[in-house]
Amino acid sequence: MRGALLVAARRIGTLVIVFLGVTFLIYVMTFALPGDPIRALGGDRPLSDATVHTLQARYHLDEPLWQRYLRYLGGLLHGDFGTDFNGVPVGEQMAQRWPVTIVLALTAWVIEVVAGIALGVAAALRRGKAVDRAVLISTITVAAIPVFVLGVSLQLVFAVRLHWFPVAGTAQGWPVSFLLPALVIALFGLASVSRLTRASVIETLATDHIRAATASGLSRRRIIGVHVLRNSLIPPVTYLATDLGLLMGGTVIVEGIFNVPGIGNLLFQGIRSHEGATIVGISTALILVFLLTSLLVDGLHALLDPRIRTRGTTS
Repeated sequence: MRGALLVAARRIGTLVIVFLGVTFLIYVMTFALPGDPIRALGGDRPLSDATVHTLQARYHLDEPLWQRYLRYLGGLLHGDFGTDFNGVPVGEQMAQRWPVTIVLALTAWVIEVVAGIALGVAAALRRGKAVDRAVLISTITVAAIPVFVLGVSLQLVFAVRLHWFPVAGTAQGWPVSFLLPALVIALFGLASVSRLTRASVIETLATDHIRAATASGLSRRRIIGVHVLRNSLIPPVTYLATDLGLLMGGTVIVEGIFNVPGIGNLLFQGIRSHEGATIVGISTALILVFLLTSLLVDGLHALLDPRIRTRGTTS
């Protein structure tokens, strides 16, 4: 028990260091860029020096960068993700957008689970045949296409020309408005899921207990459905658990293409309008989601494979 707690504390400590390092880099890259965001608010009508100084003091832009970052971390401890230049808390804006992003990410994740595992199993059971080659070639080809190109192309074909889906927005609700952008997101994970499943199924089919089950006269459907899949799904399930956190951040470009009012679209708008607090706040939230997902995956590893706990206590 003590060893398990020590391993958990060590992993949490590592994640805290990663969190501080990544958020500091994002903060520096956002606020250390040339230009004054306060003066940019005026647009074609320059603000007076008194107004600029007042706003800089209100948003602490007159303080050293390291001091502002520590102030930001202090706010995070109280659930404060900052305030944009319009005086609206970033946390309130994210609270309105999170449900949309979660629905979109979960829809993409379900597509990855169903299609990725099905394609991987089909390729493994027909190893070296046309189905196997088609799955490998198609998934690798799709994964090599930039997400912006793939998103715009599918939008043009299935929304503009065929009218199967709405072009943008979420006015028609789930699932009609979410399927096409979710498909664009999911296609990039399908290659990894299908290849992991294929390799794991092929490896399991070559084990002694599967040969024994075949020799005992069990039907092929029972062997595949019960014995093979049960022992083959650990690698793809582990990847899918981690990928769920990645999907939250992977919606940024897709939400911008399809004008989906989620977290990614809010971040996209913040970048366009140079809202540093919005950029940093959303990035921090996405980092937290990814790190928490990674921590859950580590726990899942320890439960499924006791050797991981042993290595952690002896290292």
